Amino acid sequence: MKVKIKRLDKELPLPKYETDGSVGFDLLCREAVTVVPHTVALIPANVIVETPPGYMLMVTLRSSTPRKFGLLIPHGVGVIDLDYCGEGDEIQIQIYNSTEQPVTVERGDRIAQGIFVRVDTAEWEEVSQMGAETRGGFGSTDHRK
Repeated sequence: MKVKIKRLDKELPLPKYETDGSVGFDLLCREAVTVVPHTVALIPANVIVETPPGYMLMVTLRSSTPRKFGLLIPHGVGVIDLDYCGEGDEIQIQIYNSTEQPVTVERGDRIAQGIFVRVDTAEWEEVSQMGAETRGGFGSTDHRK
């Protein structure tokens, strides 16, 4: 699949898949950012990506990021829509500093990864009643034996 991408800082490399088996490509920090404890910050990822039709670009942390930096994505994952690809639409990685110390993400640090995921849009069919039996609501499988 060919995907259009624009780097903002040409001195940093294009994102790449680190192994033949990688499903995610690493996103790099474009400029150093210090995140104070218990706050959310944006890490500029140096790229604008034109996500292909039928896909979303999911942004999530690399598995080593929480252990190495103490950083988390406050909402779990980031979703890059296919129409987020204008000249000012640099991918930004929203992160939360869960530590008691300021954390600096340096220029070039591999902090997150992007994964293309196939998606579809729904056409709603509103009904007055659902046909299946209830499972018991939120958390219903927690009490099964």
